[in-house]
Amino acid sequence: MKELLIISGKGGAGKTCLTAALATLVAPCVLADCDVDAADLHLLLKPETQKSEPFYSGVMPEIIYDRCVDCYRCYSLCRFGAISILTTHPRILADACEGCGVCADQCPEEAIVLHDRHCGEWYMSSTPCGTMAHARLHPGAENSGKLVTAVRQAAKAAAEAEGRELLLSDGPPGIGCAVIAAMTGVDAALIVTEPSLSGMHDMKRVAKLARNFEVDFQVVINKADINPELSDEIAAFCRRNDIGIAGTIPFDPLFTTALRQGKTVMEYPDSVPAQAIRQIWQHVQEKLL
Repeated sequence: MKELLIISGKGGAGKTCLTAALATLVAPCVLADCDVDAADLHLLLKPETQKSEPFYSGVMPEIIYDRCVDCYRCYSLCRFGAISILTTHPRILADACEGCGVCADQCPEEAIVLHDRHCGEWYMSSTPCGTMAHARLHPGAENSGKLVTAVRQAAKAAAEAEGRELLLSDGPPGIGCAVIAAMTGVDAALIVTEPSLSGMHDMKRVAKLARNFEVDFQVVINKADINPELSDEIAAFCRRNDIGIAGTIPFDPLFTTALRQGKTVMEYPDSVPAQAIRQIWQHVQEKLL
């Protein structure tokens, strides 16, 4: 089983559209939506949830008011402003709490206890393209990297159980913790970029990250014809740095049309984007997998 990660240095470059298109092209396969902070692969693949599991990370304090004597020591020690004294008793402000635990440790009455913090859920679902592992992180919740790892582990287990040869992972944008969790140990990666200054800059950063992790990767230039000069500059950078280009995809309003209809561009098999993506997949099979 091979795992192919589709990532981009910035949001909006087109990695999720490409992931969904590839899934439609190579189905059946197993999918993992590793963009847990803003998951959207489900919007195109319409998964039917088969299993749901809670995700816990860190701790959340709880005040046992039968023991509390309103000494406000917790309030004076909290450096995150996560304890309010505007009511009759101290109150934990969950959105501000970082889970450091100093309030529980220093409470003279042992009136504060720590519980595992419920940060979201992860799911196993069926889609027309195959089994998909995905997740939902609560707004403001942290440790998305840990949730990405849980999603990948579930997807790998499904791929092994079903005997699938390919796991497609839709990665998060950027170069942060979630991207590192998504990239660690993959067989290959596609970096989706666009001919804009931010697209080129962020592509360079995520390419450097992939090299640090010794991951084989190539670049896809999406919307390549909206700025031919920058597309040429991206291609020149790739040549100078011995980075392969898996292909280019021209700008086409069909992407927007397909998104509005909840479809992938591969459902328009004779379209220019569909033909470009077929060529990209052929290149990926020959050079990366």
